[in-house]
Amino acid sequence: MNMSYLVFFMRKLWFNVSPGRDLEADLIFHYPQELPKYLRGYHLCTKEDMVNIGALLFRVKSNNDKSQLIMISKMLKDLVPNDMLKAMSATEWQKNIVAAYNKQPGMTVEEAILAFLKVVCRWPTFGCAFFEVKQTSDPNFPDIVRIAISKQGVAIIHPKTKDVLATHPFNRIANWCSGSTYFHITVGNLVKGNKILCETSLVNTCITVLFVCLLLFFYC
Repeated sequence: MNMSYLVFFMRKLWFNVSPGRDLEADLIFHYPQELPKYLRGYHLCTKEDMVNIGALLFRVKSNNDKSQLIMISKMLKDLVPNDMLKAMSATEWQKNIVAAYNKQPGMTVEEAILAFLKVVCRWPTFGCAFFEVKQTSDPNFPDIVRIAISKQGVAIIHPKTKDVLATHPFNRIANWCSGSTYFHITVGNLVKGNKILCETSLVNTCITVLFVCLLLFFYC
């Protein structure tokens, strides 16, 4: 039996990504990777943004079937960040998303995907690799924080408020090492630098992303 396969590789480095420049990349790589981050609530955004994005995602989810607008309240987990679902009642979300949908110009599913990417690419956390970790370095930070690795460096984010607690550019990272369930990063210099100690089950993935970003930062 002959079978054909399509193999898609995930984008690890989000350097010089501009939605609209390569529509095929937007559809195959950027949208499938950025949508889960948005729905998991990793980005800090306004309620207005969430309503407008909800209308765009409805177009994609329903394949532009306007008759499904009455079902929006049942589709919210696919339209609104998980941590914001209770910011309004399901009825209010539906009312606001329908209103945003009606204000938007007619567009295809592909155009809705591109419009979504053009909104999220304005946010500083666009393209970040996120990791939920347990930190034991700073008593002023929550025990569980979110590490965001991007072309700017490493940011430590409060998982509930999404406030940036600290930012460490790559040129300030002096060293890093890891074990099976932890990693630590030395910021500053090796003698008097501050150590960030984190525990996570995704050590290998986190360190790989960090290492590749550091290589690109220093050698490209």
